Amino acid sequence: MVDEIDHESEEFMNAKKEMDKLVADSLKNRETKPNVLFSKLSDLTKMASGGVVKWSRNNSVWPLQFGLACCSIELMDFGSSRVDAERKGYLLFRATPRQCDVMLVAGWVTKSIIPELKRMYEQMARPRYVIAFGECATCGGPWWESYNIVKGIDQVLPVDVYVAGCPPRPENLFGAVMKLQKKLGGSIED
Repeated sequence: MVDEIDHESEEFMNAKKEMDKLVADSLKNRETKPNVLFSKLSDLTKMASGGVVKWSRNNSVWPLQFGLACCSIELMDFGSSRVDAERKGYLLFRATPRQCDVMLVAGWVTKSIIPELKRMYEQMARPRYVIAFGECATCGGPWWESYNIVKGIDQVLPVDVYVAGCPPRPENLFGAVMKLQKKLGGSIED
């Protein structure tokens, strides 16, 4: 018959404490100090990559087109050769929100589209930005007294830049994206 060991006995607990102390003492002697060269190198790469990331975000804006009404026609004109927005690094409109970081809301926003708008905004890459394009997206436009029109997209999403006009010219959007780039670069405070 095997004798059962009482793990709660005082003799066993003292032996366990002594063994833990021996293990801790032996590991203390084996501790290695971090290599100064690699720690400084990691700080340097973090500092350098932070500037590169900030520069790339500033010079590569990926817009998501969310055209809901007549302002979307002017939004399409933004992609024409006359405006030439590609040379500034912000034209390539993407069809999926997962590849975008700027949402361009153009036109009136109805209460029924708000859940879809929020869902698309949540799927966008972070950090994400919103541009309200036109009077309807900014303040409800001529239909601001209607029961189903939202009186400004800023009641639903945080807006970074507003573009005035009914409908605004593509040049206004060009200026708004340049202002957003300045904001990304840190030149403009919130």
